[in-house]
Amino acid sequence: MPGGELKPGAAHLWCARPDDLLAQERALHCAALLAEDERAHWQSFRFERRRREYLATRALVRSALSRYRPARPADWRFARNAYGKPRTAPACGLAFNLSNSPRLVVCLVAREAAVGVDTEPFERAAEIAELAPEVFSPLELAEFTLLDGRARLERALSLWTLKESYIKARGMGLALPLDRFSFLFGGGASARLEIDPSLGDDPRRWQFGLLDHAGHRIAYMIEGRKAPELKLHEIRLPGAKAPVRTPRRACAAPQLQRA
Repeated sequence: MPGGELKPGAAHLWCARPDDLLAQERALHCAALLAEDERAHWQSFRFERRRREYLATRALVRSALSRYRPARPADWRFARNAYGKPRTAPACGLAFNLSNSPRLVVCLVAREAAVGVDTEPFERAAEIAELAPEVFSPLELAEFTLLDGRARLERALSLWTLKESYIKARGMGLALPLDRFSFLFGGGASARLEIDPSLGDDPRRWQFGLLDHAGHRIAYMIEGRKAPELKLHEIRLPGAKAPVRTPRRACAAPQLQRA
């Protein structure tokens, strides 16, 4: 069952709930989709919650990719770059990125464009705010320290997810120093990306945004000069049913485009 045509310049965001796998029959169905190395990694988790989260993520990416190519979910194979970013093996013209939390896992898919995605539950905002001096750039901190109350928590969650989505899109993880790129709001609702020249990147080649879904903040980063056409789908694991396209109004946070 296709997820719709994925045109150049478009991106599809797929979401699933790990709690769908509380039923053993559903979990075993998803486990049967995994490659041998994935199954060994799944079984290595000590806590059931983490096992379920990992299994949901792997089942989601396999189910999502099969919406665009004539391959069964179990047939996909993956490789990683030197920093651990996954890709299809062999390459198939689709780029994807994953993020997971205990109650929501997400997969961003695009054609021939680097992508990154991150999701965090709203309740992590206070914890992230405490880490601000360690994870935000000096420019971000200058704006952050002027905020208080709910605005401070909202900014912490937005900055954290945006920064994670950028380093994941670059495919270099924490090899990119967090204090050398900044998402700056300038007192408004829109943001701009500034990147230190030492990182060898041009902020104009990225489009990014935020949305809220199912109690989570989601940030996405997509390579391209034009704002992408973004569609959101939610799928019930193990993926046997057609996806439900979430109405736009369910995404409460304002879109943030590169200024």
